[in-house]
Amino acid sequence: MLKVRHAQRAFEDLRPYLWPLVVLLIVSLLAIPMTLVFPLPIKLLVDSVLGSQPLPGYLTFFVGSQLSKTIALWLAISILMAAAVLTYLQNLVNVWYSNKIGNRMTLDVRTRLFRQMQRLSIAYHDTMGAADSAYRTLNDAPMLRSFGIDSLIPLTTSILTLGAMILVMVFLDWQLALIALLVSPMMFLLTFVFRPRIRAGWRKFRASESAAMAVAQESLGASRLVKSYGQEERKNTELVSHYDASLSASLKVQVDSAIYSLLVGILTAAGLAAVLYIGIGHVQAGLLTLGSLLVVNYYVTQLYGPLRNVGQSILDIQMSLTGVERYRAVLDEKPDVPESPIARPLVRAKGKIEFRNVSFEYAKDHPVLHDISFEVPSGNRLGVVGPTGSGKTTLSTLLLRLFDPTEGVITLDNIDLKDYKLADLRNQYAVVHQETVLFSTSVAENVRFAKPNATMDEAIAAATAAKAHDFITSLPNGYDTLVGERGMKLSGGERQRISLARAFLKDAPILILDEPTSSLDVHTESAILDTIQELMKGRTTMMIAHRPTTLRDCNMILVLEEGRVSRMTSEVDSVISDMQTVSVQT
Repeated sequence: MLKVRHAQRAFEDLRPYLWPLVVLLIVSLLAIPMTLVFPLPIKLLVDSVLGSQPLPGYLTFFVGSQLSKTIALWLAISILMAAAVLTYLQNLVNVWYSNKIGNRMTLDVRTRLFRQMQRLSIAYHDTMGAADSAYRTLNDAPMLRSFGIDSLIPLTTSILTLGAMILVMVFLDWQLALIALLVSPMMFLLTFVFRPRIRAGWRKFRASESAAMAVAQESLGASRLVKSYGQEERKNTELVSHYDASLSASLKVQVDSAIYSLLVGILTAAGLAAVLYIGIGHVQAGLLTLGSLLVVNYYVTQLYGPLRNVGQSILDIQMSLTGVERYRAVLDEKPDVPESPIARPLVRAKGKIEFRNVSFEYAKDHPVLHDISFEVPSGNRLGVVGPTGSGKTTLSTLLLRLFDPTEGVITLDNIDLKDYKLADLRNQYAVVHQETVLFSTSVAENVRFAKPNATMDEAIAAATAAKAHDFITSLPNGYDTLVGERGMKLSGGERQRISLARAFLKDAPILILDEPTSSLDVHTESAILDTIQELMKGRTTMMIAHRPTTLRDCNMILVLEEGRVSRMTSEVDSVISDMQTVSVQT
């Protein structure tokens, strides 16, 4: 029942391409008359040119019955040439059109997948991993094309070709047709025996390939850590283990397919031998001409081709449905943070933030926040402090609505965050994280990430405000300098300044600073804090910090302990003094 459901889902995905697929099917079916005509010149040559048989009745209708052997020879050659040229033309059109439709289908599925993956929650990606998502986008998305164009169309064409050949063979010699068809049930039995084995093998292969990609991506992404601990060989062993599993699964599929082909070949040979044995008897008895026997022999050979293709297409469909099943699993995922169908737009918020009895847990029965309540009036600067694991960063993720509270309400300008359009809500924030993430493009593109339509002058102005312009212009290609993967060609302070330049460029009413200086040295921190002070002006700010110096420009302090509000005060100096005392004692 589950397999039927996956096939139904695959047909649903094919529905937008119904008419192009119908056209492609018609183009594919044009090969059938050429296939049927192809052996006709052999019959003419053997019966009417080398022999003395008259032309078949269906030809005399077009050319008459009184033809010399020379004209019959040229007629045979003309039919052969015309069939060959038309066959290649049909194949050319078929290849062009199938690839045109197939490429569009793959692109559409990849677009849907990537859009869906961006809509899904951080928790989903933390669980599944980026490598698995990448594998499904790159390797599973093309399986809709494989199902619809590379399997379903050939399957339909093969069935109709099979039917046409059977009709012609019955017309020529019904007994030979019956003998040739006796092997068909056994071929289909083999197909349905091997189908579940091959599908299970493809499923294991894809899961192992995805796991191997995850190991490779994580190891290369954390190459500094891996090298620092000398764990290259262990990671290599993990990679080899996953690839070994995928290769074993692939080998099993290939062996099963080869065994299937061997058994089909034996059946084909047996059927062909039986037809030849009985057909020669019919020729000797005068029931069949030698030319007709050769035509029947050709059709039998070609008949088993469509039979094999039907079986192979059914097996290929198993591989395709495995991929469709995997990418459909992503498309069926429901976002943890859904947008209300009547969500209201938000152009620019005033910036008043309120948490009302908010509790939250990432995993069931493992609460992170307990009954959090506080208010930040518009334009105020809130410092959030507390021990590691007390829930500081969780507050910012809830404010960004990367997650929704388990209990309670968070409001912006007295309106529940859930009532805003998600894109509009997140456009109200400029975020500077402790670990700055840069993309492997130019400096300018990284600055403009917050505002893609910004002009170069605006990007330079933002970089100047973030005190990043001087070091950027000293780079080999200035703003066009490529920063490398994750910005690793730049120092930590330089990456942080580019992050601050993004925030200046976005000019959002609310600023979230998640320990923006904790990984910097004291000198760099002091310079960055001066820039942050400039950035905070006129904006509602949430500053998450461990260092007392980071809180110097805040006018409100929220102290968290074990996920609860321990203290909410405007006595910033007192809190800073307490933090400094604890730091000295430590």
